[in-house]
Amino acid sequence: MKRTMVAMGLTAGALAWASVFAVAQQFGTAAEARAMLDRAVTELKANEAAALAKFNDKDNKQFRDRDLYVFCFNISDGKFTAHPNPNLMGTDVRNLKVKDDPLGQKIFDNVKEGTVATVDYNFPKPGTTEPVPKESYVTRVAAQGCGVGYYK
Repeated sequence: MKRTMVAMGLTAGALAWASVFAVAQQFGTAAEARAMLDRAVTELKANEAAALAKFNDKDNKQFRDRDLYVFCFNISDGKFTAHPNPNLMGTDVRNLKVKDDPLGQKIFDNVKEGTVATVDYNFPKPGTTEPVPKESYVTRVAAQGCGVGYYK
């Protein structure tokens, strides 16, 4: 009887731990976002056109993983050149706002060649409408400003 109770307790604990781990893995981490941006920078330096095609490929898991994705915009006019939302393609990043937060302008202002900056803002998680804290790593590679964000 005691062994059965102990076994049931251990099984319940293992299941609880597994469910916590599964929920934690639903969203990307800061380290994963930074690693994705580093991969994107390498791709952009090798071949900008091919890199942008990879970033826009919805099936490319290197540059789209759960809620993590690479976004890019042209430095000269601010227009998106890579984003998972096709409705944003060709629109100016500087016009992107959530409520009264001009997050697009913040991102545009922080991209600098050779450095990676962080930009904090609020943005809805996938499938929701209420903005929550998010941070993006952003940088510039030649004519492209790019970033990868994660939810805090």
